Amino acid sequence: MSNISRRRSPVLASAAAALAAAALAACGSSAEVEQGSLGQELKGATFTVGSKDFSESIVLGKITIALLRAHGATVNDKTNIKGSTNTRTALTSKNIDMYWEYTGTGWVTYLKHTQPIPDPGRQYEAVAREDLEKNKVVWTKPAPLNNTYAFAVQKDKATSLGVTKFSDVVALAKSKPAEVTFCIESEFSTRDDGWPGLTKAYGLDVPKSNVKLVDTGVIYSETKKGQTCTFGEVFATDGRIESMGLTVLQDDKRFFPVYNAALTLRQETAAKYPQVQQYLDPVAAKLTDDAMRKLNAQVDAEGLEPEKAAVDWLTEQGFLK
Repeated sequence: MSNISRRRSPVLASAAAALAAAALAACGSSAEVEQGSLGQELKGATFTVGSKDFSESIVLGKITIALLRAHGATVNDKTNIKGSTNTRTALTSKNIDMYWEYTGTGWVTYLKHTQPIPDPGRQYEAVAREDLEKNKVVWTKPAPLNNTYAFAVQKDKATSLGVTKFSDVVALAKSKPAEVTFCIESEFSTRDDGWPGLTKAYGLDVPKSNVKLVDTGVIYSETKKGQTCTFGEVFATDGRIESMGLTVLQDDKRFFPVYNAALTLRQETAAKYPQVQQYLDPVAAKLTDDAMRKLNAQVDAEGLEPEKAAVDWLTEQGFLK
């Protein structure tokens, strides 16, 4: 699955900034982490942490920055780099030392494989092994979160229709075809790993009139309304899923590629500072789909600054004092 053109929600601009400023003013606190607050294990080390330019990637970058600073490191913040390719190039050219990447992106976009591996564990092992061998890039342990394509439905509607997985939708299309309507984006409508491949894999047959092509952001609002469409194409960890009261259907045939997030860094950095992986692996283990959706919602829907969302979450999980 090519991930260069996959669109994810960026950090919201003016409205979010205003809300964030108000929230910070109200609480009167800063998200800045005191250097060495957890110890001086990384004292003297200097890292530059990057991220891509959408909310989830920025939050993951801020989590990394806060934790490394808490262990005594000096960290330069280079989050919010535009585009996957630019961010990856920043890593390999030594402009940044680390950032969070997705296994599907690594496998298809950087390692140039046309077929993703459906099993998450095997996909991670394959991309980690090959990227180390070919590019000297280390992948730390992946998070459970999987920011791949998915379909969502209004929670109450899911209950009334009795659907929890996509196979249920296929069955519903046969018994109640009028109920099975979809909102998808134009790119998804033509991709092999999108609508054509999905309908073939599941044996879904619905009239063309049941499928509406709309902009990515509109999908969420229309799925929430449940009038234009019952089911909407979404990204699995998008914060709008949580904020709009949607529920994600299980991809029970495991059609969509796996996009587990993992911190990536150059081999020499990983070898010189094994503490980085030591501190980040337990954090990655806690980053489930649900946890990431909530973090994304705090930023995209509630207007919280990514840094504060990251620090608050680390504190709640016991990683920061």
